[in-house]
This record gives sequence, structure tokens and C-alpha cells, in this order.
Amino acid sequence: MISRGAPKCIVRFERRAGQALPPVNRSQPLCLFENRRGDTGQRLSRLVFLAALTTRALWCADATAPAHFHHLHLNSTDPANAIDFYTRTFDCEKARFAGVMDAVWAQKSWLLFTKVSAAPPSDILSAIWHFGWGAEDMPDAYRKQLAKGTKFGTPITELFPKFWYAYVDGPDKAIIELNTAPHHDFGHLHLVSEDAVTAGEWYQKHFGATWKAGRPPAREKRFIREFQIGPNASLMMDNVNIIIFPIEYARQAMPEWKGRAGFESSKGRVVDHVGFGVDNLEQSLDRLRKEGVTVTDDVKTAAGGRIRHAFIEGPDKIRIELVEGRARRE
Repeated sequence: MISRGAPKCIVRFERRAGQALPPVNRSQPLCLFENRRGDTGQRLSRLVFLAALTTRALWCADATAPAHFHHLHLNSTDPANAIDFYTRTFDCEKARFAGVMDAVWAQKSWLLFTKVSAAPPSDILSAIWHFGWGAEDMPDAYRKQLAKGTKFGTPITELFPKFWYAYVDGPDKAIIELNTAPHHDFGHLHLVSEDAVTAGEWYQKHFGATWKAGRPPAREKRFIREFQIGPNASLMMDNVNIIIFPIEYARQAMPEWKGRAGFESSKGRVVDHVGFGVDNLEQSLDRLRKEGVTVTDDVKTAAGGRIRHAFIEGPDKIRIELVEGRARRE
């Protein structure tokens, strides 16, 4: 792609069959000249190409090291019952987290639980709407779930041809989606935002999340039936799709949003926070502070020093825990 502000020139590569073109920094205009002047043209082409590679190397050195999806942390009046529910209902397993607490291991990340004395608030007033698992054959998966007694707040619904979804009533009134997907794993976290695209850009800038479509989303309004679902954002962090809908959807579809002005913090709610793993906690916090991100809880240790963590505030008052290291099943 040629920058509209840069001089246009012919781009031609000589490459062997099956050889991929080397990636370049798309923020820099790159012109590789068609060789019509013998060796001089070849040397010039190589020099320009090497300069582009050098520019990319410098950019990569400064780029944000990508974070990893580490966990969702839920509040529950009965964590043992919640763990039993998730492991018998979805593709996941009971495991020990850091050797100190029972938890749910879901392919590459954790569901963690804190015991609370009273039912946590479950109405959708924070940026966290729901999370979910996939199903290759959603109608069949739905029938099997009904047969084993799973309760659904929203029955199976065909959103568009061959794409179905349904909402499971989870422990402590957590909302868990089952939807058509090429897998049956823990697959997504669905958020709501005052500005979904800007929120997506925030996760991309600070944590290296990538656009699922490979490009930034459009900012045009989009509707399914009468409900506004765009502009929205869809990003990937490891195997988890982070989907962000506009607040207009909540105001149309969710009774608790009638007349509301803004979001509440996710702290203390049924889904308390999301956790990201980072390679170096202190360096990450120092960078985030410089970038204007609010650090709400500085570095603490747990599990006899095996876990080092801190908290920040993300878009729309979402609570985010940073944990040093990637999620691992012991």
C-alpha cells in the first residue's frame, strides 16, 4: 500500500515461488524501484529495502511487548459449587492456581474465584457484559446442555444464517454465552464502552492486542434488527477474542441502562476484573504510568511470593489486574 501523501512509484519484487514478502513498517513510505537501469537500479533498490528493514527493526525495539490473557476473576458465594458448575458444563477443568486455591483452567487461562458473604451485584452496570465458550455445532450443543439440566436466560437464537447463540445462567447470575465457533473452548470476553473503537485502540496500544480482522474497525453505526451494535471493536489476545460493543446497545437492550449516565467500576461485581500477564511487572507499570494509565494498586505478592500483581483502571472503569508471567497450569 502506498501512502497517499508520498510520491507514487512502481513496486515490483522478484521472489521465488512460495517466498513471502518481508513485512515492513507501514507508517513509512516504501518505494522499491523497478529495475530499468541495470546495476545502479539494483543497488538503489537494495539500499532502500535495507533502509526499510532497519526502520522496522527500530520500531520493533520500541514496540509494546504483547501481554497475555491470564484470567477472569469472579466473586462467588460458593466457589466450590461454581467450579463444579463450570467444569461439568463447559470444556475446562478443575486445577490448583499457584498451589494455594482451587480454580478453573480453561485451555490457556484461568477462572479464579473469591468467596463473598453476600451475592455480588450481577446487573450489567460495569464495562464487563459476559464471557463465553464456543460450539462447533451449536444446535446440537444446546440440546445436550438442556438434557443435562443447564438453565438458559436466553434460549438458542439464530442471529444470522448458521450463527447461533444462547446465554447460560451461571453461578451468582454470571452471564455465559455459548455461540457458534470453530472450537468448543473458552473463547471470548464481551465488553461495552462509551467509545468502543477508542477502547479497542487502548488495548492495542498498551497491551499489544491485535485487531481480529487485521485492520482497525470502521466508525460507522451498524445495526442488527433495531439494535445498534457498531461502531464496535474486536481484538485478539492469545486465544481470547475481546469484543467491545457501543453503549448505545446497552441503552437499547438492557433495562438497567435506562436513564443511566455512565459505568460503575467492575470491582465487587460478579465478574470483578480481567487479568493480563506481563513479562516484567515493574517495567510495565512504569511504562503505563508514563502513558497516562491510572495504577490503582501497586505491586503486591501472594502465594508466598510466587505471584506478583498490581491493578490498573482501563476504559470505562474496568478493573484490570496485571500478573507477572503467563498463565500456566501446574
